[in-house]
Amino acid sequence: MNSSSHSSHSSTEPVRAPADTPGGTRPVRIWVLVTALLTACFAFQLNASMLSPALKSIENSLGATSAEVGLTQTAFFTSAALFSLFLPRLGDLVGRRRVLAGMLALMAVGCVMAALAGSVPVLFAGRVIQGVSGPTVPLCLIMLRNEVHEPKKYGTLLGVITAVNGGVAGVDSLAGGYLADHHGFSSIFWAMAAVAALATVLVATLTPESVATEGAAAESRMDWPGVALLVVSVGAALIALNEAGKLADANWSLVVALFVVTAVAFVLFWRTEDRSSHPLVATRHLRQRSTWALLLTTVLTMTGVFAVMNGLIPAFAQDARAGFGMTAEQSAWWTLIPYALAGLAMGPLAGRLAATHGYGRILRLGLIGAAATLALMLLTLRADSRLLLLAASILIGITYAGVGNIVLNGLGIVLSPKENPGFLPGLNAGAFNLGAGLSFALVYAAQTAAEPADKTSTTGYGAGIITGAALIAAAFATSFLIPKPVEAEATP
Repeated sequence: MNSSSHSSHSSTEPVRAPADTPGGTRPVRIWVLVTALLTACFAFQLNASMLSPALKSIENSLGATSAEVGLTQTAFFTSAALFSLFLPRLGDLVGRRRVLAGMLALMAVGCVMAALAGSVPVLFAGRVIQGVSGPTVPLCLIMLRNEVHEPKKYGTLLGVITAVNGGVAGVDSLAGGYLADHHGFSSIFWAMAAVAALATVLVATLTPESVATEGAAAESRMDWPGVALLVVSVGAALIALNEAGKLADANWSLVVALFVVTAVAFVLFWRTEDRSSHPLVATRHLRQRSTWALLLTTVLTMTGVFAVMNGLIPAFAQDARAGFGMTAEQSAWWTLIPYALAGLAMGPLAGRLAATHGYGRILRLGLIGAAATLALMLLTLRADSRLLLLAASILIGITYAGVGNIVLNGLGIVLSPKENPGFLPGLNAGAFNLGAGLSFALVYAAQTAAEPADKTSTTGYGAGIITGAALIAAAFATSFLIPKPVEAEATP
């Protein structure tokens, strides 16, 4: 389809649905579609971040240890990563609206189960069910791509939707803390359930249905043997990384065994895909730079940034001896909220710039900025300046949450092959989760290894930040291997 054919539409004009939309060509108002998709992403993000301030409240209410409660968080993110691997592909075959609405409905069920939980196992089960919603953002971006074909407009809207995925301007964490303090942890899950139910209704009623129709996609069946082997491989890797993150307390024989399972399952997966007439992922696609270079860059970027921003910096802000001695709420106001707000503000602009000036170029600018900001954080450790901490949090919000995160998500959509549009966004979502798990293992390992006996020293924090910067530098290098998504970029 001619990419300029929609350039004259404003965001309130109806856009004719493409020919691959089942059931005719009912007009789709883009702002209505975006509202429904944003609500879905908002619902997913609440599941991911709203609970963080309430973990202590859950421990007290259920009489659980912090490790047990932490395991329920791990269960959610692991479940989200594994369902991301194949649900976008299922959406290609049976209908994306149907799959997304089903995911959101199950998310609501999981929220209700968690709200009623009187024990850790029930909470654990609820969080696993919530994790079915893992590929919400990639599915929303594919559905948007199906309706918006003009590169600049798609880039802008991609930025709007993906920016929510970086945290809802910190409001999610603040609201979670308020609800936990005043109404108990169950109230957080009831709030999540209400938003999930609303999102289910909006997606089911306001979005058009679409399936993949290029090549043999229309006649394809779901490759369930391939799904099972890939889920086992990635699942074993995620559990191994989580265990390795415990460092001195880790069961290292279990870690090794899980990595062996990862390797064996992946070899079997590759052989299955080679022989399948309807593979989940054709191995020729896995060999292409558009696949492995993007996934490697995503993993390296997430590993470099995630634990630094979501663990190390807030911990430093709260450290009474080496850092600023802030309360948890104060540290959120100085670090996480400015970070999320900056990402939210930058997202739409980054998406438009990527479509105008090139996805690769804008990604590399974001990565250079993120690495430079981590260098600035090293100064912050020594300068004892809260304003410098605030500035660094805003800058990493702009460069990573507002640029890197947005462009990497976008590349997963625009580089995916037309005959299998759900495969790369799904794998890329898995790569984000893999990077997050690896980040806590590697960055904290570096911090622990360098931690001096003198608890007033910032050496351990510095080692963690340097590790993060080195990983982002590696991501910058691998980003040059990602091919240019020509059709998604505006012609000069």
